[in-house]
Amino acid sequence: MHQALLIPEIYLEVFAHVNQILNPLSTGEKARARKSIAALATTCKTFHEPAMDLLWAKVDQLEPLLGCVTRLHPLIYHSGLRWDNTWSKGVEPLSAYETRQFLCHSARVRSLNVPSDHFFHLLSVIPIEKCVFPRLRSLTWRLSTSKYLDLFLSPTLHRCSLFAVNQDLKNIVTRCAALEDLSIKKLNFDASTADELSMLSDSVRLCKQLATLSCPALDWAAWEHISNLPNLVRVGVRDVQIRGDPPWPLERDIVDFSPFLNVTALSLQVYSAAYITTVMQHSQFPSLTELKIETDLLSLEEAEQFFRALSHCGACQTLQQLEIAIVSFGPRFDPQGSFLIAIPHLLCFTQLQTLRLVCRFSYIYLDNDLLLGAMSNWPHLRTLDIEGSCLHPSSVTFSGLFTALRLCPHLHTLRVLIDPTNTKIGPKEIRHTSLKTVDFDTLSPITSTAAVARIIFNALPCVDQVNRFTMHTKEWDEVNTHLKSLKAAALHFARPASSL
Repeated sequence: MHQALLIPEIYLEVFAHVNQILNPLSTGEKARARKSIAALATTCKTFHEPAMDLLWAKVDQLEPLLGCVTRLHPLIYHSGLRWDNTWSKGVEPLSAYETRQFLCHSARVRSLNVPSDHFFHLLSVIPIEKCVFPRLRSLTWRLSTSKYLDLFLSPTLHRCSLFAVNQDLKNIVTRCAALEDLSIKKLNFDASTADELSMLSDSVRLCKQLATLSCPALDWAAWEHISNLPNLVRVGVRDVQIRGDPPWPLERDIVDFSPFLNVTALSLQVYSAAYITTVMQHSQFPSLTELKIETDLLSLEEAEQFFRALSHCGACQTLQQLEIAIVSFGPRFDPQGSFLIAIPHLLCFTQLQTLRLVCRFSYIYLDNDLLLGAMSNWPHLRTLDIEGSCLHPSSVTFSGLFTALRLCPHLHTLRVLIDPTNTKIGPKEIRHTSLKTVDFDTLSPITSTAAVARIIFNALPCVDQVNRFTMHTKEWDEVNTHLKSLKAAALHFARPASSL
């Protein structure tokens, strides 16, 4: 063997290349990479330890580790088939010697996924205070029970993903002081109990190093705590309550939180808009670049408060991606003749590159003047998706649209409600060469599909077809047929010139 391969920097680079998986979803590719690493481990003594560390670094289930125990191997891999959840039934726990076999490889694991507990009784011989995975950095615990969880906790743990708010949560964050990424994805969609939410908030307040947090709704003391975490960059709050009152009282005397100085991404999927409004009213996000919200609104008055609070969150000069989905309006909303006035409150976000505003239960007010003002405030915009109720005639005309498009040269995706009856676009022709994807819908019928196709062909040369929402699909099909013919004719006439 060449002496260069004995240099750690070189052979570790070779191992990383062998272990590279281009398609994470390909089980075949993963199996080939593991087989190659296993072969390297048997090549020589120099390769053995680092190759074994790499082979066992990521474990998706515990069965491969248990398969290293001589007695269990034929049960797990009987007839060459992949294991199922029945192989451990009636099997005696590990002996002291077998435990040493298991621990020999478990000490190498850096990332572990635990989707099942059917084999936990095999580990009952291991003392509960024993650190079975001393180098573990990432743990995904997909169980509702916390039994035997202590065996999987390590002081080196940086990432923990749980699928329930369990009673050992405080123990986890206390023992794993280096925890940087905490994710709690509650599987059942019933209302979280007050005890669960209180336990969650109390546990979050014990975390000092968090960089990423994703969990159900927090109380105000927990919000105040995380606003002071210097390493926090991503926050996601997802309320599993389908509908209902805010999870915490909206006290009027809530003290403003400290600025979230380094948070760049915020996601709030909470069905109480009042809860989100309260959070935004008492928070500042001077580094925020990405904001995603999904909520309900009870009335237009609540909508006004909600959007006003967003405009004062301190991210006017930084926010690049804004996605808001209004799932439904409550009983205090009257859809007849009501407009959702949202866009004027968003004009302050001058660095926007993506805006998606979805509210299918209300007409989102937009006219030519407002669109022009919006485009002038959002010169960096690349995606504009305004999806409201199409049961109200649009005030945006082709002329107004193309006038506004001049101010957004980078826009490549557009979705708006438009008035197709006025096909005049003014004396100045525009060719917007970056726009490629267009979704139009209308309440008014299209009076001339050929004229609309001609406008799109001349003004939007990179648009091959117009996608439509739900209304007048037959007429939009005719527009696309005309558009296809125009492009084919243009291509035909261009060929002789290009061949000269």
